[in-house]
Amino acid sequence: MALQDLALSTVTGLGYELVELERSAGGLLRVTIDLPWTPGSEALVTVEDCEKVNRQLQFALEVEGIEYKRLEISSPGIDRPLRSEREFERFAGELVDITLKAPLGAAAAGSSVSANRKKFRGTLERAEAGGWQITWSDEPPPKPGQKVSKKKAPVPLQVLGFQLDELREARLAPVVDFKGRAPKSVAGES
Repeated sequence: MALQDLALSTVTGLGYELVELERSAGGLLRVTIDLPWTPGSEALVTVEDCEKVNRQLQFALEVEGIEYKRLEISSPGIDRPLRSEREFERFAGELVDITLKAPLGAAAAGSSVSANRKKFRGTLERAEAGGWQITWSDEPPPKPGQKVSKKKAPVPLQVLGFQLDELREARLAPVVDFKGRAPKSVAGES
């Protein structure tokens, strides 16, 4: 049995999703798992989940005679890769980093975006014409304590539409706030 198939059947058999399987130099086998997504719930992978998959996968690898020196099981983390349509649906509205396979080229004509640009960070949204888009502003965020002029016109938002096959890589943008999580605003509140 191939390593990918073995890992997939073991992880899904335990009720998890296989996000990534990586074999590195030195015999490291890295397996990234997640809990199945259902709209409205955001359960996170725990250490106990990783231990459970580790025990079962070690046994399966031994039975199949697959060589490795070290097995590492982890959650996708804050910079989780996005690959499938379902993952894009799950993280719509979130800040993402995308890298295109080819630079914009002629598609950038008439905009303020460089024709050589391939990397973008913006809010992921479903495009009206089908596919996906990200929206961003090139205006730098104000520094803490900086006065912001109310007379200055805001920099317009930019939009880039794309299909999944045009991407080299897509990841959640790692946004870390060391002051703690701000409570999400309740609908209707300002």
